[in-house]
Amino acid sequence: QYNFLVLDGAGLDVDFYLESPKGEILVFHQRKSDGIHTVETEDGDYMFCFDKTFSTISEKVIFFELILDNMGEGQQEDWKKYITGTDLLDMKLEDILESINNVKARLSKSLQIQTLLRAFEARDRNIQESNFDTVNFWSMVNLGVMVVVSAVQVYMLKSLFEDKRKSRT
Repeated sequence: QYNFLVLDGAGLDVDFYLESPKGEILVFHQRKSDGIHTVETEDGDYMFCFDKTFSTISEKVIFFELILDNMGEGQQEDWKKYITGTDLLDMKLEDILESINNVKARLSKSLQIQTLLRAFEARDRNIQESNFDTVNFWSMVNLGVMVVVSAVQVYMLKSLFEDKRKSRT
């Protein structure tokens, strides 16, 4: 399973494809901001590519995570070499071992989900900071226009009440 998420960059989108060891395109996402997909694997080298040729000017920040679910299968055998005892004890230890492996797998999955949620939070924070800067800029422009308009109004109002007649004293 893989997850990707565009954290920052213009449009928050990217093209993505995954190619099998046989050269077949397994997955193709066009102009997506995120993607989650599960692929049945086979032996060999896989190739994946993030493509941003449609927006070459702006840079992109991408979070990518690859989850291999079958990584922990051989670890159960490592536990068995430390366990000795009677058949009844072996049965109880097997149950405990199974529970421990289930907890370990679930903790690993929750860690991966938390990492993905942190990536979503990072993207949202980048968007918020960009919006904050934009709002501040246009607020300053608006403030400048208001000051200029108020100065022009004061000048125009003063000029209406000026006495332009020449008076001799």
